[in-house]
Amino acid sequence: MAAKIIREPRWPALVAMGAAGGVYLGLPKPLSLGPSWLLFAVVVVLLIPIAESNRRGLFHISRVLVFAANGAITIAMVASLAFLIEGIPQHRESPTTLLRGAGALWITNVLVFALWYWKLDAGGPVGRESSRGRLDSSFLFPQMLSQEGGDPGWSPHFMDYLFLAFNTSTAFSPTDTAVLSRWAKAGMMMQSLISLTIVALLAARAVNIL
Repeated sequence: MAAKIIREPRWPALVAMGAAGGVYLGLPKPLSLGPSWLLFAVVVVLLIPIAESNRRGLFHISRVLVFAANGAITIAMVASLAFLIEGIPQHRESPTTLLRGAGALWITNVLVFALWYWKLDAGGPVGRESSRGRLDSSFLFPQMLSQEGGDPGWSPHFMDYLFLAFNTSTAFSPTDTAVLSRWAKAGMMMQSLISLTIVALLAARAVNIL
């Protein structure tokens, strides 16, 4: 008799996706790509079929939609970061606007990369759920080193990737988790670079102006 597949809850990732769009909604208008409400509206519209396709087990559809939503958030975040950097030497934005924009972009950076890691690692949640034996993950989580005597069926959930992304944006390193694949290393370098730009350049400049 085949073992029953334990499904990972999808709602934490969907909440994070909606939160990323909501945070972007709070950006000052000069820093947003198009109307500030546009990205949030796109994310909300995509969340409905994502949730419904997951409920019906149409994971190939939800995967494409998640990529579309996360891609839109990523493009908007990078564009806003470019707008913010461009405005610094011209003193177009007030110190309050700089701090507000830097904070919103930093949070978005954490959420969007957590979503990428969650969706791409080991075939995404569906691939991890259907794996048998050792998980072919691009990240070596501490629980994977202690599976002897523990639960051999352990696999990372969204919260594990969120913790990984948070550490990368704060410490500029994965801390307790080793990075194994090249795509994951490239992603973490990009995330660290964005975080370093936000924290060291934008926020520091705003504080200096104050």
